[in-house]
Amino acid sequence: MADALTMKEGDIATANRDNSGAPEGWFADEWSPHGAATGASGDAMHPHNQKKLADRVTRAAEAALAAQKFVSPIDVLLGIGWLDPSGLKRWRQGKVGSLEEIVRSNLPRISEAMRLLRSWAGARGLVPSETVYVAKTPSRKTLRFSRSGDPTIERLYRTHWISGELSEKKRERLAEKASRAPELVVIQPQKDAWTCQKCGGTGDLLMMEDDGPTCLRCAGIDDLEFLPAGDASATRRAKAKSTRHAVVVRFSRSRGRYERQGLLVEPEALAEVRCEDEAET
Repeated sequence: MADALTMKEGDIATANRDNSGAPEGWFADEWSPHGAATGASGDAMHPHNQKKLADRVTRAAEAALAAQKFVSPIDVLLGIGWLDPSGLKRWRQGKVGSLEEIVRSNLPRISEAMRLLRSWAGARGLVPSETVYVAKTPSRKTLRFSRSGDPTIERLYRTHWISGELSEKKRERLAEKASRAPELVVIQPQKDAWTCQKCGGTGDLLMMEDDGPTCLRCAGIDDLEFLPAGDASATRRAKAKSTRHAVVVRFSRSRGRYERQGLLVEPEALAEVRCEDEAET
């Protein structure tokens, strides 16, 4: 039997179509009568290889559960070495079309690993919780996991498995934290001389991207207004009222770290907070 890892993309699609006409990337137990992953020849995965994969998935899932009280498909893909952290970072930044494009295995094997994860989670009595994944970009676009973009496949990838030993309130807090959009970070540079890598302009604030510093206009958040740090109540309320926001930081040479300077929020949110403060005085 040919090694499944040598399977070409066209062969993967053919193997998926051969199994009850399922769409590419579908998790095996969701569409295959027996939930079996296939090799390059279309045969079921060898029991020995399946056992080895099951052991690897179990070890990765157990480690994640012990560390954070929940397990996600991403945790398992990282734990078994199929997903590189640098690739994951690029995906979270919206620079990769789908997560499956950077997973170092073919779709039937990925499907089998995800089936094994769900089987393990069910046996452990873990509680499923669907999580929102958005890019760490100003547009906050929804991240895609599968090549096909099929809604059912996306839902399965987004499902986290939370420890059933936690109280309902703690499970809700974990789910809410996992679905929280990553904060955008804007830098207040120490030097005035810097150039936007996209337009050649400059400014008082910048965002760092892989290709270099980017001005707020090119980043799409130049309409936000600055709220200086110091008033915790105003910051909290403005952040809650603004659908978009970014944390502004500046590097402290004496402390050797970035320190928060304030928040960028939508003008309407800031105006509303100021009106509330004026009404109270």
